[in-house]
Amino acid sequence: MNIFNGFDAVKGIKSPVVTTGSFDGVHIGHKTILNRLKNLAEKIDGESVLITFDPHPRKVLYPETTGRDFKLICSRDEKLELLKKTGLNNVIIVEFTREFSKITSEQFVKNYLHDQLHARVVVAGFNHHFGFNKEGDYRHLWAWQEKYSFEAEEIPEQEVYHETVSSTKIRQAITEGYIQRANAYLDDYFLIMGMPQVYKPQGHSSFQNLVRIPITEECKLLPPFGIYAVTVRSGALNSKGMVIIQMKDRDESDVLLDVFDDTTLHSDQNISVLFHKKIHGAIDLNSDNALMKIRSAKDEISELIF
Repeated sequence: MNIFNGFDAVKGIKSPVVTTGSFDGVHIGHKTILNRLKNLAEKIDGESVLITFDPHPRKVLYPETTGRDFKLICSRDEKLELLKKTGLNNVIIVEFTREFSKITSEQFVKNYLHDQLHARVVVAGFNHHFGFNKEGDYRHLWAWQEKYSFEAEEIPEQEVYHETVSSTKIRQAITEGYIQRANAYLDDYFLIMGMPQVYKPQGHSSFQNLVRIPITEECKLLPPFGIYAVTVRSGALNSKGMVIIQMKDRDESDVLLDVFDDTTLHSDQNISVLFHKKIHGAIDLNSDNALMKIRSAKDEISELIF
């Protein structure tokens, strides 16, 4: 997958089949769009293209209201990793600024989709809006097909368990600790990627085998405090593991990991931690019964099949 930072870096994309959006979580609805992109590109011997934004528009447009505490399902690196798995050919990461937000929907189509990319097909989700004040939608794309020499296609609403899939519902499921529900919406595992760090516990020496997974983006969404069953993936190696999420500082969480087979850990290699389910509620590692709770959770995870 080719990754371009801004439109000026783009070069050599053949007969682009394009969609746009934040695609936070790369959930099952997003994958439906990307699969359609891939199929359309193959039909015309072209390439699939996603135009996405960083930071998330809500963080820029509403920094003091809805954007202030807004959390993302995926960090930038996590999203790119998930996009690679879909078979997407190209992703263009546009820096979202207040100036960029003032571009009208037609200016966006003309300046970027037509003049720079020479898009052959533009695909939009059923509820996708774009341009200044979200004025643009599929109806506009349909009306501009002849003027800007592309074909427009709309992807219908997707459902899981008869519920409309959305990044908002996935965030809610994760926030409430319903990991299995979130995974169903995602059609994948909620994950955290990072470079393991040494963890030096202040309390029990029995916790020496724990490592810390640093969260490098402050807007990364985390599940509530507690113990979780996970798979730890490093390259081609997988191992069962246990994640403990606890309070670190007043406004920060600590993500601690116990890998049942530590051959999957390398000091110089990122790992992916794939969440399966919540096993236990919040614990205090300094409490007298912490070790008992952790051992019980670890035994339960060992019995799980995943």
